[in-house]
Amino acid sequence: MIFTEEWLRQYVNPALGTDELADALTMAGLEVEEVRTIAPAFSGVVVGEVLSCRDHENSDHLHVCEVNAGTGETLQIVCGAPNVRAGIKVACATIGAVLPGDFRIKKSKLRGVVSMGMLCSTRELGINEDHNGIWILPDDAPVGVDIRQYARLDDAKIELKLTPNRGDALSVVGVARDVHAITGAPLTLPAMDPVAATCSCTLPVDVQAPDLCGRFTSRILRGLNAAAPTPDWMKARLERCGMRSISALVDISSYVMLELGRPTHFYDLKKIPADRLTVRWAREGESVQLLNGETVALDPWYGVICAGDEPECLAGIMGGESSSISTETTDLFIESAFWFPKAIQGRCRKLNFSTDAAYRYERGVDFASTAEHLEYITRLVLDICGTPETTVGPVADVQTALPTRAPVKMRVDRCRKVVGVEIPVESMETSFKRLGFDFTYDDGVFTVVPPSFRFDIEIEEDLIEEVARLYGLEKLPDRPPLARSAMKPSREERRDQHALRREMAEQGYQELINFSFVPEDWERVFAGNDSPIRLLNPIASQLSVMRTQLIGGLVDILKYNLNRRAERVRVFELGRVFFPDPSIEEGPWTVKGVRQPQHIAGLAYGDADDKQWGKPARRVDFYDVKGDLERLAAPMKLRFVKEAFPALHPGRSAAVYLGSKRIGFIGELHPKAAQAYELPHAPVVFEVEVPALLDRPLPNYVPVSKFQSVTRDLAVVVPAEMEVEKLFDAVAAAKKKDLRLAPLANFKLFDLYRPQDAVDTVAEKSLAFAIELSSRIEEALTDEQADGAVRAILEALEGVGAHLRA
Repeated sequence: MIFTEEWLRQYVNPALGTDELADALTMAGLEVEEVRTIAPAFSGVVVGEVLSCRDHENSDHLHVCEVNAGTGETLQIVCGAPNVRAGIKVACATIGAVLPGDFRIKKSKLRGVVSMGMLCSTRELGINEDHNGIWILPDDAPVGVDIRQYARLDDAKIELKLTPNRGDALSVVGVARDVHAITGAPLTLPAMDPVAATCSCTLPVDVQAPDLCGRFTSRILRGLNAAAPTPDWMKARLERCGMRSISALVDISSYVMLELGRPTHFYDLKKIPADRLTVRWAREGESVQLLNGETVALDPWYGVICAGDEPECLAGIMGGESSSISTETTDLFIESAFWFPKAIQGRCRKLNFSTDAAYRYERGVDFASTAEHLEYITRLVLDICGTPETTVGPVADVQTALPTRAPVKMRVDRCRKVVGVEIPVESMETSFKRLGFDFTYDDGVFTVVPPSFRFDIEIEEDLIEEVARLYGLEKLPDRPPLARSAMKPSREERRDQHALRREMAEQGYQELINFSFVPEDWERVFAGNDSPIRLLNPIASQLSVMRTQLIGGLVDILKYNLNRRAERVRVFELGRVFFPDPSIEEGPWTVKGVRQPQHIAGLAYGDADDKQWGKPARRVDFYDVKGDLERLAAPMKLRFVKEAFPALHPGRSAAVYLGSKRIGFIGELHPKAAQAYELPHAPVVFEVEVPALLDRPLPNYVPVSKFQSVTRDLAVVVPAEMEVEKLFDAVAAAKKKDLRLAPLANFKLFDLYRPQDAVDTVAEKSLAFAIELSSRIEEALTDEQADGAVRAILEALEGVGAHLRA
């Protein structure tokens, strides 16, 4: 928000200097980002009058001018501007003047003709970038007066950096209200006297979407002169606030938006091809051509204003080209409406452009003053573009569903506790009075009804903030927060998430933090998900859905690193994923219909080890990452079952189980995904649920046997397609039921054999297991007990289709 100090002081004029005013605004929550004068420092430039102008004899573009600069003598100045002519008032830099950039004006010769000064453009004076010619001043400009004084170039231009909740401060009047509240200086608002109707002409408006438009106020004016020039005072204010003057009617609309915070729209009444307007939500397949030249395809998410049944404008965002005004416009239809913020929010981002009107409507515009503001606009239009033939229609005010301003209570004790200062009740009352809040006070509680222009006052803390900022944030003492320290016991059988992060870091992985919203194609590629949770208001068009997996972010970062010549990458992320789940209810930490579990995912790419001389380099494989995952889960034992996943290689992937519950997956990235991301080799990835890894069994003391353990080897033949996990499960099940297996301490695979010849025809494979038996009693394990244990294991294996290798 940019405005000038002079404009602000027209409504409220506190006894503060420019810097003090900026400090007061900043300390009260309206942060002043920059204060600068309209023009940079320069001197020696005055108002001059061109008495005569003739062509230079030795140039085809220079002119020799006789100029009266109020010095008592006529100055001869050579000028090359195309718009110089006799009889105009100009900005004249006299001998000795210093222009911006320390450019000094001296007596000089141009093509043999003496020049005693310089006629300046606004760009040469640092006012703006216009360099189409010299700066032509109004005819009543007094000759010889310093141009800084005449044009008020020492006026300060103030730029505010507003927070999104302060939509009421997006106007000069809105800022003036706050200055009045901060300083107590008298507030004078613009007069909005009604303009009497001189005809009965109206254009009916049918509001069919009360959730889109709460109020639509309008008026017709006929017989205008739209070609009338914009007054210099209005043009100057617009330009100093960063807006370009276009035409009188457009400038009036822009001026009212800056002054009152009221976006309005002007229609050329003769171009409206219907006898009524309709406000409704758009329909699928409709489109509208906007004032910026774009033709926008519409859907029911957008609101439109229709002439008959054809969309004319994009409600609250931009008008349509078909009914646009021009200097030929004579009959005008003025719209002053209230659009609900939720009906405007996010629409511009989806359209990839923004407008000043939408910027204000999506933050909330005063809904109670549409009629008063329309009267003010009418007066400006009549004063600037009115003619003797102008007629004014009555104000048509259609109200459908205006917002309700629910009372907000603020407890005095609560306010003092939050702020940390004993603010007097009288100070609170003064704050609410200056802010224009209707309130009552009873038994230590203020009940406040927020005004129609303050959409940010909804809860008790909002009122506390208003009291604190007007009391003076700089008055609040610096007190460190105090809290009682207490040692809280932690559950020994449960670790926190940071333990998982530390374990991954110790294994050489670096942590990532990615957005929870991802491109939609990531969900299809990495999760096979065609219906993810979509965002209504994405921060970027490509980040449009909520993720159900973390692999996409890891692969994207891998690609980023490979493009920067990384050769070995180990990354992980611990974060939430999002699944639709109708059983989830709304709560303090939950969103209705969305399940948000935490997952941890890792990715390994490149060599298994850093470069070294001790062993040859080899590429990281499934079993390297499987070992990393097992160390992450230790002391719990994971099971890996062959299974296919959308993101993984169908023959090099597995589901991860903890007990009987599947908690994730591990495997090599699918070749198609690796090719799509232009990866030289496929990385190995895993993703598992975090809660499953947090619980861990407590250590259980078992005395060490006094006797040496017994080891035996057992080789069996099984079908080639059988998974070894099936054999482990069989032995584990048998140990629970067969007393012969009580001494079994360890059972592990140490050899896999397939014949080298005729591999394709071999239907079986040989597996060799190491068996460790240990006595838990006060006597050594006998040969009979060891043999019995081996027989029990063999019987268990035979029960699932294995047989002893000959």
